[in-house]
Amino acid sequence: MTVKSDQNRRTFLSTAAGAAAFTIVPRHVLGGPGIVAPSDKVTLAYIGVGTQGLREMLPLLTVPDIQIISVCDPNKNAAGYRDWSRDSLLKSIRRTLERPDWAIGSDDVIPGGRDVAKDIVETYYANKRSGDKFKGCSSYADFRELLDKEKDLNAVKIMTPDHLHGVISIAAMKKDKHVMLHKPIANRLKEARLVIDTARERGIATHFLPWDTNGSMEPVLAWIQQGAIGTLKEIHNWTNRPVWPQYATVPTDTPPVPDGFDWNLWLGPEAERPYHPHYTNMVFRGWYDFGGGSMADMGHYSLWSVFNALELSAPTSIEPMLSHQCVFRQDVSATVKNNFSFPTASSVRFRFAARGQRPAVDLFWYEGGMRPVTPPELEEDHKDFSAEGMMFVGDKGKILAGFHIDNPRLIPESRMRGVPEPPSAPVKHEPGWVSPGIHQWIAACRGGPQSPGSFLNAWPITEAVNLYAVALRSRQKLLYDTETMSIFNSTEANGYLSREYRNGWDPKSV
Repeated sequence: MTVKSDQNRRTFLSTAAGAAAFTIVPRHVLGGPGIVAPSDKVTLAYIGVGTQGLREMLPLLTVPDIQIISVCDPNKNAAGYRDWSRDSLLKSIRRTLERPDWAIGSDDVIPGGRDVAKDIVETYYANKRSGDKFKGCSSYADFRELLDKEKDLNAVKIMTPDHLHGVISIAAMKKDKHVMLHKPIANRLKEARLVIDTARERGIATHFLPWDTNGSMEPVLAWIQQGAIGTLKEIHNWTNRPVWPQYATVPTDTPPVPDGFDWNLWLGPEAERPYHPHYTNMVFRGWYDFGGGSMADMGHYSLWSVFNALELSAPTSIEPMLSHQCVFRQDVSATVKNNFSFPTASSVRFRFAARGQRPAVDLFWYEGGMRPVTPPELEEDHKDFSAEGMMFVGDKGKILAGFHIDNPRLIPESRMRGVPEPPSAPVKHEPGWVSPGIHQWIAACRGGPQSPGSFLNAWPITEAVNLYAVALRSRQKLLYDTETMSIFNSTEANGYLSREYRNGWDPKSV
């Protein structure tokens, strides 16, 4: 079977899969296990290659079914990056490349940027997959140019700051590219809905990466259904995030834009403002314009399975409790009117109406060191809450679990006597491990069914995470109607459900 030069290769992979079984002998059959013919690979563009982008790129390089053919980032050079530690990423890159001397001029520089990403891809493939006849890795600052020029591209992985997720996803899907995306789907509710609707309309294979680390609700759900804690009333989930600076004031100084960094492209759909390093890299999460807050950062990992198992759809109300910031103005103390950055600490209560046999239930999210009051059952065990965790509260008992619903236990410990032990906690995966979800997405790119982590399954958790941000930003209890996707008790809060796009950045026209 010959692929015509004007035939989109993504279409070939998905439509020719059945016929290929009779006309092509795959290279992995001829060449041994682990070898995939170049014509069978999913060609991937990696969009967003900061520190976390590079960290997650490394295991993808080892997947025979994927060929990274292009990288994209507004930042060309490894300059100004911050990370969770000084040299952990550098060490990971060296291990993956098997090059203990690999560096970016100095061991003191934290890796990042498209030049570094291109070098990593080409070095790895030259050393490990030279038989693939790899033509090299292209590099772009602008994802729109990439999508226009890379004609042999099947799919993209998006690892940018949150405010770019929706725009890039939609642009890629309009070009019939499959999409793998980090959380959140978008940091505006209506934009997120447009992403999901576009995926449904285009029939694109999508994978939302938080699914890969969600825990199982099976033991917890079994106990609830057996009546072990009576009627479920509340779910509590707390995190130690934020673990990055939260800036409570807008920067007023104007440092120069770093060499090789396209600030305009980084801003993307958001309003123009002077460059400042307090907005970029890992700290973007703390700004309403650029991030989604701690719940967007971590709540997808812990709560997606909970939403599915308990059939939590749209909340009817969202009530925030949050810290505030005070400053002196002309020697007089004043509270900052902050609608630009997430608070240092907060708790948000979501109320969900009864559905089917499930009664009404409240979900509480905590961050910044906040957590539930220690229950008597835990005091009876002479224990305290861990820094992150989850608790299910019924009218006759409680279930305590780890943040990812791991190691669930009835409390106090005496309640576990005679109760079958739940499955052990998931095995911690070694560096380089690639999740089953990504392999399911690869199969979907070739015409198979959507992965369980498809965008099409992510609307309820996406809706809640975006409403959390709106409640914190408006600093008031919100009453929400999912049918009209509107907040009917606050005009101000309604304005935060969408954004005003800069000229040329509306996802409907990008």
